[in-house]
Amino acid sequence: MALRKVLEAAGQASGFTHEEKDPEEFLTLLFRMLKVEPLFWIRSASKDPHGCIFYQIFTEGRPARGVPTVQQLLDGSLVAGDLKFTEAPSCLILQMPRNGKTYKVFPNIQPSLELDITDLLEDTPRECYLCQALATVECPECYGDPTLGMGRIKQYCSICSQQVHRHCARRSHHPRPLRLPEELSRLHPLPGPVPHQTMQLFAVLCIETSHYVAFTRHGPDPHHWLFFDSMADREGGQNGFNIPRVTPCPEVADYLEMPPEELQSLEPKSLPSYARRLLCDAYMCLYHSPTLGLYK
Repeated sequence: MALRKVLEAAGQASGFTHEEKDPEEFLTLLFRMLKVEPLFWIRSASKDPHGCIFYQIFTEGRPARGVPTVQQLLDGSLVAGDLKFTEAPSCLILQMPRNGKTYKVFPNIQPSLELDITDLLEDTPRECYLCQALATVECPECYGDPTLGMGRIKQYCSICSQQVHRHCARRSHHPRPLRLPEELSRLHPLPGPVPHQTMQLFAVLCIETSHYVAFTRHGPDPHHWLFFDSMADREGGQNGFNIPRVTPCPEVADYLEMPPEELQSLEPKSLPSYARRLLCDAYMCLYHSPTLGLYK
C-alpha cells in the first residue's frame, strides 16, 4: 500500500490505492516515475524508433493447427506491423493477445522457452531460409506462403531469392534488400554459421479470475520453476492482510517442452492445475538475454 500511495502521488494517476490495475499500467507508471530507460526500441518501416517497456502482441488470426507458441505469435505480429527491433534487448516483456481476464484470442498459448529474435532485428546478419548462406534480401509476403512453411520469416541469399520468386504464385512479391555491415558483404563464403540472438524465458504472469499470479524460473535446471500467489490466503477478514505463498511446480517444464501439436491433443481439464493455469491464463511472458544481461 505504501508503494501504491507513492505511485499515485508521483505519477498523478488516480485509483492505485483502491482500484485493480493491469500490469502494463503499473509498469508504465513505475518506469516513468523512476526515469528508467526503455527496455528496447522498435521501428515501424522507415520511421523513427519508439522506446518501449513491453510489446503487446497483435494477431490477425490463429494457426490452423496446434497450440500457438510465443515465438510464432511474436514473429507474426512483427511481420504484420512491419516492425523490427533496432538492437537486441537484454530484457523483453511480451503481452499476450488478450484483454485482462475477460477475453482471450487463444484458449491456450505455449510460452517458448527460448525466443530466437535474429530475424526480428534490423541491420543484423541473417541466414538464408533455404541454404543457410548469408541472406541479402527478405520477403514479408513469403511469410504466409504454405508451400514454404507457414509461420516462418523468410530471407534469402540472392540466388535462392531468384529461384523462389520465379514461381508464378510469387512473381508479384516485393523482396527488399537487407542492410548488412560492409565487411560482411565482402565475405564469400562466410567463415562460419550466422550467429543467432536468443532470449530465455524466466517468468510468466497469469490471470484467471481476480488477481495476477506468477510462474518464475529459479535455477539452471529445466524443472526449476516456482508458482507465486500473493493472495493465496487471508488473515483477518476485510481489515486483515493477504498471505503470499510460493510453491515448487517442476511439472510445468514438461508442458513447456512438449511439441505444440501434442499439447493440442490434450484436454485442458485433464492437465495438472499449475500446467493448466500456465498454458490457459498467460498474460505476460518475460525474457532475458543471458549474453547481454548485466546481472546473473
